[in-house]
Amino acid sequence: MALWRTAPNLEQLNASQKNTIGELLDIRFEAFDDESLTASMVVDHRTHQPYGLLHGGASVVLAESVGSMASYLCVDASKFYCVGLEINANHLRGLRSGRVTAVAKAIHIGRTTHVWDIRLSSDEGKASCVSRLTMAVVPLGQTPPPR
Repeated sequence: MALWRTAPNLEQLNASQKNTIGELLDIRFEAFDDESLTASMVVDHRTHQPYGLLHGGASVVLAESVGSMASYLCVDASKFYCVGLEINANHLRGLRSGRVTAVAKAIHIGRTTHVWDIRLSSDEGKASCVSRLTMAVVPLGQTPPPR
């Protein structure tokens, strides 16, 4: 059985990036299957740190973007919204160019929290970052928990 409450529509997911950090960093939702959502981000001057490598913070933006969207697709959006509670990242390999691809897979889909494993890799398929994202599932009209 598919993980998604709302079937992913890549055109709509990509349109949702308009006027956000996702548009600025050229984050694109590219694929999904029954258990994962995939997005990629450009590796260029927009995402580099001063030494010409992919900035770790940019990797975290990609990880949180794909994980957050995956959580959104798992809830009834007429009743709930999802916000990030915690994210960590282990940076494994530096990248200088191309696109970095992130695949989000659920570790836990609960009533009030979701936990995602997100693996980032280079164009050549080499691991560059491993991230874990915890999302809060919040009823509409309620304020999210403090960070």
